[in-house]
Amino acid sequence: MSSTIVFLLLYFSSMLMIGLWAMRRGAGSNLEEYMLGGRQVGPLVTALTLQSTSMSGYMFLGAGSLSYTQGYWSYWFAAGDIGGGVLNLSVIGRRMRKLSQLLGALTSIEYLEKRYPSRWVRMIGASLSVFLLFFYVLAQFIAGGKGLEMVTGLPYAWSLLIAVAVIIMYTFMGGYAAVAYTDLVQALIMVVGVMWVLFAALDHVGGPVAAHAALAELDPTLLSIWGRGLENEGQWGIVVGAFFVFSIGYMGWPHVVTRHMAMSSPLTARKAGVYSTIWNLMFVTAPYFIGLLAILIVPNIADPEMAIFATAEALLPPAVVGIVMAAIMAAIMSTADSLLLQTGSIASRDIYQRFINPDMSERQMVWVSRLIVLVMGTCGYAIALLQPPGIFTIVIFTTTVLGSAFLPAYVAAVWWKKANTPGAIASMLMGAGSSFLWELLDMSASTGLHPMLVGVVCSCVSMVSVSLLTQQRYPVPDYILEAMDESASLRALPAHLLNKQDFSLSGEAKQLRPA
Repeated sequence: MSSTIVFLLLYFSSMLMIGLWAMRRGAGSNLEEYMLGGRQVGPLVTALTLQSTSMSGYMFLGAGSLSYTQGYWSYWFAAGDIGGGVLNLSVIGRRMRKLSQLLGALTSIEYLEKRYPSRWVRMIGASLSVFLLFFYVLAQFIAGGKGLEMVTGLPYAWSLLIAVAVIIMYTFMGGYAAVAYTDLVQALIMVVGVMWVLFAALDHVGGPVAAHAALAELDPTLLSIWGRGLENEGQWGIVVGAFFVFSIGYMGWPHVVTRHMAMSSPLTARKAGVYSTIWNLMFVTAPYFIGLLAILIVPNIADPEMAIFATAEALLPPAVVGIVMAAIMAAIMSTADSLLLQTGSIASRDIYQRFINPDMSERQMVWVSRLIVLVMGTCGYAIALLQPPGIFTIVIFTTTVLGSAFLPAYVAAVWWKKANTPGAIASMLMGAGSSFLWELLDMSASTGLHPMLVGVVCSCVSMVSVSLLTQQRYPVPDYILEAMDESASLRALPAHLLNKQDFSLSGEAKQLRPA
């Protein structure tokens, strides 16, 4: 048995052990424990689960592919990513942690309904989330299958099955606690793995100066911020959109903002922001630079998404390739598990329990969520066998539409007291619809505007204009205004507000109607 396989077996075994530990810790005892880890997650784990979840297999496949084909143009995405974590935690982290507990919300979509009282908010938000997060999961499954296939030599179908099975098993067992603590381990492995490949690649090409000289001789436009052949020269609408995707964008990703709700206290956000930035500075730009160096090291590879894999195999001994492969699988699995858990939680809590069977017990709800995780993982495996479009295409599409749909709703929920139900509904529909159509009709080429930029602008304008126009007929309820005031303070949650918490659906938000 090769050392690469040994490292992967050790890695997979450790992930399953964490899942088993989380299950024994009480992950299945109640909904708050299974979906949010009992709201007891500290700053380091919060930071690294936030970052590793948002990075995904895109960083080892999509990022490498983008820089391999477009050169330094790819760094617009990286630039946004570096500050995305601290921006997320600073803008909505502390306030969302407090407000979600005051309103008694267990999922990011339930939180939206309780902040914008109408079942339509939940129906629209849950439907969009389940649809888009499923395709995001699909991208991670494909990345895992392709990576294992290349390193182990197993057929794609078997490689995919192994990757999917491990992810499903520990997510099924341990819920949020398993996801968060495996993400902590995976984030550390990701940094070690990517740095090892980067240093080996730099040594091989003679350092950054020699690498840039060689790239300039090959094609000087690879060193330009406008892409190969200056394809995007002067198109600042495309540039701003690319920057937005991973900077402000993931303040609108349901599977990421859930990390705020699970923090041990609102103050956790401050330290988590520091840890997040340190980790980003070490990790974010490395995969893009490796993809650039791969142009010199492994030219003319058939699949650009394999650029980082191919570089590692070409330069590193088998034992080290095992560590790097574990890092790549860590990037993939740290996002796939969060997506699976969040999709299962939303489908079970926000669709099945909310609209179909509201009388379920908490233990029944946990098992329904686990069953949905299993079903969605199985369906994802079946579709991933067909290998739909590339990882970069799927990830950028889903994250763009998610960010456009939910970004203003999450930010306004804690910062703007006039943000009301009609505004939230209009914002979600306009943001998702505009970015989706922009991508579908490929309007970026003709307009010079990125779908993310268009989607966020449409979503924000809709939130502000509709909220103001409907303010008198649909005012924000007083109890929400009181909770927003409390969420702005640093003090501990007052007993008289904590006593109002209700995680059942008996007092769920009413139909949207005139006051």
